[in-house]
Amino acid sequence: MTEPTSKKSTNLWTRVAVWGTIVVILAFLGWGLLKRSESRPEVGDEAPNFTLQLFDGYYDEFQDGKVTLADLRGRVVVINFWASWCVECRVEAKELEETWLDYRDEGVVFIGVDFDDTEVKAIGYLEEFGVTYPNGLDGRGQITDSTYHITGVPETFVVDPTGKIVLVKIGPFQPGELRRTIEELLTAS
Repeated sequence: MTEPTSKKSTNLWTRVAVWGTIVVILAFLGWGLLKRSESRPEVGDEAPNFTLQLFDGYYDEFQDGKVTLADLRGRVVVINFWASWCVECRVEAKELEETWLDYRDEGVVFIGVDFDDTEVKAIGYLEEFGVTYPNGLDGRGQITDSTYHITGVPETFVVDPTGKIVLVKIGPFQPGELRRTIEELLTAS
């Protein structure tokens, strides 16, 4: 007589486990759909404002060690999301730095937003590639996840002097690609 009670108990726990698994899967799917439907800035949209605390030594132009996008209105701004562990970021690091050096005296601003990283590893990456434009760590993901909803790194947004996004680049830039965009913007102003 003990066998039926044990069998019922096993069947109950099996059903609880199956339904629990189904609920967890549905919760993940629902979360994914919510994340996917969050509005991500695209070409033609006004670039969402943010303030980024910069790494020491990466803010010559910014007195308090912070950069706020809204304060850069009237200038071409390149916002590059990257991480030290990102292989594709390494592909474009030299191109970004060279382009920055060529256009900084024309008022173009580059901002590097380090994603899902540690400050030590990030600064090691910047030193390895000789990056000199302003960079900072988005430690809590406020800019990467909540404001720009990036899908991975590298990802770059180019903003025109009116504050509109003119290019969203997912993946590394090809040689000359970013320069052409900047030239078009500078010529149009």
